[in-house]
Amino acid sequence: MADLLARLQFGEILVSDGAMSTMLQGQGLTSGACPEEWNVSHPDAVKSVHKAYIESGSDIISTNTFGGNPLKLQRYGLESQVKELNGAGVRLAKQLAGEKVFVAASIGPTGHLLEPLGELSIEDAQAAFKSQSEAVAEAGADAILLETFFDITEIEAAVNAALPTGLPIICTMTFDANGRTIMGVDAASAARALVEMGANVIGTNCGMGPEAMLPIVETMAASGVLVMAQPNAGLPEVDHGETKYSVTPEMMADYAQRFVAAGARIVGGCCGSTPDHIAAISRAVKK
Repeated sequence: MADLLARLQFGEILVSDGAMSTMLQGQGLTSGACPEEWNVSHPDAVKSVHKAYIESGSDIISTNTFGGNPLKLQRYGLESQVKELNGAGVRLAKQLAGEKVFVAASIGPTGHLLEPLGELSIEDAQAAFKSQSEAVAEAGADAILLETFFDITEIEAAVNAALPTGLPIICTMTFDANGRTIMGVDAASAARALVEMGANVIGTNCGMGPEAMLPIVETMAASGVLVMAQPNAGLPEVDHGETKYSVTPEMMADYAQRFVAAGARIVGGCCGSTPDHIAAISRAVKK
């Protein structure tokens, strides 16, 4: 299989997958449960999500390891199982990916504020990311996806922890309707900082939805770097106890084309997006 970065630099548009946790919730994952634990207790459920996205046209699937760092796993008393849960997550994805689909190991924030706003030191954050990065690299991930970050200092700790693996590093941050993260970082500043850190691909995920994401993508792509865009299917709305998202597959596909026109080279979805959304995106950008 050709190298991920080589295919992107050659100009190919790659389609990533959509939501993982909301898909698992449809199979019984309860609120407050640990999604990463399902890599060992419900492997078939996790594999079924990967399978659905691959069949929908995903060129890249992300592992069920978003909260797999020891600081987050500590909430469930699972901090000693970093290697087991992350390794299992990568291996499940690899079993379905074969030789045609890339596996990006998902790594999210620690869930703690770093000093001086919080009590977590940069050294402890980097150590947490290091243990997770090493686990996914050892299990055979094709790339590391650092996603849904809002603090430049924290994502820098994650990048520094991931760099020694030698894997391509994709970094995405989450912005609000005003074009800033909740820590006040704007898209242009984020793009510059992420490139300087050593990220191979930068971008944005989650957030308000595709419409609000478009100017972020335009700003990041203006610097000529490889960009990834993964919007939510809108904002979640609760209807009779059921969480729903308003953005249809057709709407997501339309914005995926706009992201590509703006310079994005990887497009997919985040919270609320389903295999139907990804199938529509794949059809639209691969015409």
